[in-house]
Amino acid sequence: MNDDDPTAPGPGRTMSRMLCDQLDWHWRHHLRPRFRGLPGHHEPLTDAEYLWEPVPDTWSVRPRGTSTAPVQAGSGDFTIDFAFPEPTPAPLTTIAWRLGHVIVGCLAVRNAAHFGAPAASYESWEYAGDAASALDQLDEQIAVWLAGVRGLDDDGLARPVGPAEPFPDAPMTELVLHINRELIHHLSEVCLLRDLHRHTHSPSHPGPLLGSDAGPAVPDPTTPATTTTEGVQR
Repeated sequence: MNDDDPTAPGPGRTMSRMLCDQLDWHWRHHLRPRFRGLPGHHEPLTDAEYLWEPVPDTWSVRPRGTSTAPVQAGSGDFTIDFAFPEPTPAPLTTIAWRLGHVIVGCLAVRNAAHFGAPAASYESWEYAGDAASALDQLDEQIAVWLAGVRGLDDDGLARPVGPAEPFPDAPMTELVLHINRELIHHLSEVCLLRDLHRHTHSPSHPGPLLGSDAGPAVPDPTTPATTTTEGVQR
């Protein structure tokens, strides 16, 4: 264990603070710099990346009235694609869709249910049509969530989550751990999609785009096989 790691257990560290720091450390030191930009290391998330559809029939956030998805949720100028029940296999989703899911489904709905934030739902949300606006929403909702978690004492963490959640008798600790997992893995997927966009749209990487008509690349028989990444959106 790294002695400089502020998430490491130590004297005076409460359970709520450790649960909070598990997400907060990853957010502040890894994810947010990649999304907002870090001079010399990362460029800010662009609208082209935000709305990029790597393959046909990708789910995304779209101007109202332009989607062909069975369900088009949202109250503003943009809607998010859905279907009930979810198709099998589930469609690939854009960065815009993934951020919408995190902002609303993971955070805003829970902030309203547990920490007194304004009511939120997939149907009532005003989805962002550009990257900067989506990141503003993400910043706001993560800040509310982290402040709420930090304010929980041991009794608050042991309290059942109640009817707002699918498992009402589960303790708040389990929900916090679940949200940590959801945010870390979904936002890491956003990083992966940014990498794929850069490597398929850069002049220095002229290979075929994902989902293009060029077909799959023929593997070099002299190159050792590598493990592929599957199920990226979940």
